[in-house]
Amino acid sequence: MNNETGKSSLQSAAQGMVLERQAVLRQYRYHVNSGLAKLNELMGMPLEVRSAGSLVFDEKDTAYLDCGGYGVFIVGHCHPKIIEKVKAQLERHPLSTRLLVNPELAKAAESLTSVTPEDLDFVCFTNSGAEAVEVGIKIARLNGKRKLIAMQGGFHGKTMGALSITGRSHYQMPFSPLLPDVQLIPFGDADALRAVLSRNGDQACVILEPIQAEGGVIIPPTGYLQDVQNLCSQHGAFFILDEIQTGMGRLGAWWGADYEGVIPDVLLVGKGLSGGAVPVGAAVVKAAAYAPLNRDPFLHSSTFAGNPLAMAAAQAALEVVKSDGLVVRARELGEKLLPALKQTLFNTCPHLLTDVRGTGLLIGIEFNTASLAGEFMLELLQRKVIVSHSLNAHRVMRLTPPAVLTELECDWLLGAIQETACELKQRYRHYSA
Repeated sequence: MNNETGKSSLQSAAQGMVLERQAVLRQYRYHVNSGLAKLNELMGMPLEVRSAGSLVFDEKDTAYLDCGGYGVFIVGHCHPKIIEKVKAQLERHPLSTRLLVNPELAKAAESLTSVTPEDLDFVCFTNSGAEAVEVGIKIARLNGKRKLIAMQGGFHGKTMGALSITGRSHYQMPFSPLLPDVQLIPFGDADALRAVLSRNGDQACVILEPIQAEGGVIIPPTGYLQDVQNLCSQHGAFFILDEIQTGMGRLGAWWGADYEGVIPDVLLVGKGLSGGAVPVGAAVVKAAAYAPLNRDPFLHSSTFAGNPLAMAAAQAALEVVKSDGLVVRARELGEKLLPALKQTLFNTCPHLLTDVRGTGLLIGIEFNTASLAGEFMLELLQRKVIVSHSLNAHRVMRLTPPAVLTELECDWLLGAIQETACELKQRYRHYSA
């Protein structure tokens, strides 16, 4: 191929990629969401077309380091063991009739209960984390708990029940009225919970996250979860622990519950349970709490929940986290990244920051304003690093990298953070909080 022919081929390929992106944005604009289309166009967002390990590739086959994904990719993208199992199930039997016995459902339930806290013996699988929250609320209702106590700043999803206990009015108000008898109290405040439960606590269900992820990586005082469990036990309240984002090794333990040895009535699971392959959520429940559903299995049902394809993904994800030692790896990576991030950021641009905090591979960087957090995210994207914002705390940028992050990828991340911190330091050298 001569130089002119090669140049022409490259130009044609580049033009083709531009046209493809324009076509996708047009489809977004007219058939998906015009607001998202405008935002993506303004921000120059590339298309994501394939992934592997810690990397996502755009239409130009440029690699991005994925430290976002809202907690889904604890085992990375396209883990070969997971993809192999899912492909085999897809070719064999992807969806069930729901009349005959589903062996993959049984295997996945046993696998999940083998790693959850003791006494959580029954599993109700769902298609998403928000659906798992709905199941948790319904099980509480079946146990006579009509009053819901949730936390300010907490996030549990945007279906109607989950939205009712999500602690941000911006998302709630357009859909009101929501579920009745919901009270929001300060997170991490055992005295506030004690005061609420002192009034008809035996009719209450308490739901919270071990660490508020979308709330901005808010870490409660040590002993708080144990206090919550003790108060629920003392007053006869139901206890739901939402580990949809914190579970599956994300915090450097299988579950946030493990750090304080608590055992809720219901443990909610999602995100990482998918193995990054097929969406799946679950409510893992104590036998006594699950008894109404054992008596009448049709009080709650879902056509696609527990389907063989999703159950294959869940089984494989659980096995990979165990066999690859990813719980320990998440803890070790967190112990390396958090102090390094603190040192870099507070040495470089302390005037732009409020805090850097985290546990395991759930790390939050809080800026003085939401706009600073947004600019930092966009600068990182220019350096081919993907991170997440926080839905309930726009000043907080979150890092939720996979536990398969390599040493070179850690250096990539820390280097990008350093360069971005230097860029914003220069841009806002006269900034005063």
